[in-house]
Amino acid sequence: MENRPDLLTLASLAVVAYALANVVHEGLGHAGTCILVGGKPQVLSSMHFEGDTEGLPPLADRLVAAGGTVANLIAAAVALPFLRRGRDRSPATWLFAWIFASVNLMQATGYPLFSGVGNIGDWSAVTRGWSPTWLWRLMLAAVGGISYLLAVRWAMTALAGRLEETGPARVKAAYAYTFTPYLVGCALYVVAGLLNPAGLMLVAVSAVASSLGGTSGFAWGPQLLHDPDIPSATGPVPALARNWGWVAAAAVVGLAFIIVLGPGVHFHPGR
Repeated sequence: MENRPDLLTLASLAVVAYALANVVHEGLGHAGTCILVGGKPQVLSSMHFEGDTEGLPPLADRLVAAGGTVANLIAAAVALPFLRRGRDRSPATWLFAWIFASVNLMQATGYPLFSGVGNIGDWSAVTRGWSPTWLWRLMLAAVGGISYLLAVRWAMTALAGRLEETGPARVKAAYAYTFTPYLVGCALYVVAGLLNPAGLMLVAVSAVASSLGGTSGFAWGPQLLHDPDIPSATGPVPALARNWGWVAAAAVVGLAFIIVLGPGVHFHPGR
């Protein structure tokens, strides 16, 4: 990736990757788990999920809360085969898989840290009522912080394998591939969140936290590439060129994400 990537295509990859990662977390993770444990989905949006687990044991609520993180980890694992033998993949396919895997990993590992520090969110619900509270919060923060650093290092190491530069030039080149997805993904989540009738507080706690905070590794992660022990590409790698197919896909996915999941989908069991 000696040349700079096409920014429109890179932004398009980010829109699809961030939108799908969100659907994985809220839809497949929370809503899917709710159905599996016998609950009834009520509201699904880009920022939250509500389900009816009345009559089920308390464990059901804990499983639903943990389901989002588990789904993100599974999604990242599914994307890994597309990152192997990277030279055999088109730049667009490889970068999409990399952004998708990175977003899922960062959101999955960052959530325990977020819940441990703020005592809110999914993992706060998982550990609610467990004593001593301070110890569980400390454990969540520690596990989340360490795993998040490892996730970001993995993401940057994978990206470095597609960069020909070394030293400070490699860090600058990496930012060309991380900063645009970060800004675009954050904007997508916040715009969709502003359509949610739940109010601005939920936007700050969910949309802003999961994007600006949850994927902040894209903003500072390239600094890790000052480490000479992280290898660069061993040969020329094609740069990301304009791909109108991905641009069209991003337009469809982005609009659907904002218009449908922004306000939220309300389910009416029995109708």
